[in-house]
Amino acid sequence: VSKDKQIEVGKPYLKSAKVIAVVLRHFKAKKAVSFKYRRRKSSHWSKGHRQQLTRLKIKDIELG
Repeated sequence: VSKDKQIEVGKPYLKSAKVIAVVLRHFKAKKAVSFKYRRRKSSHWSKGHRQQLTRLKIKDIELG
């Protein structure tokens, strides 16, 4: 992160840094389907899952 031509590197993070972000939208990912089938047993099942996701827009990174 740079401020007034001064570069700061965190190891692993900067304590004084602040990220300003805006939530653009909440949405769900594509459905992941799991299917299990046992041959000759008339036994099968399927299960689906959709992950909740949030899209952010980073406006600024401030150094404190």
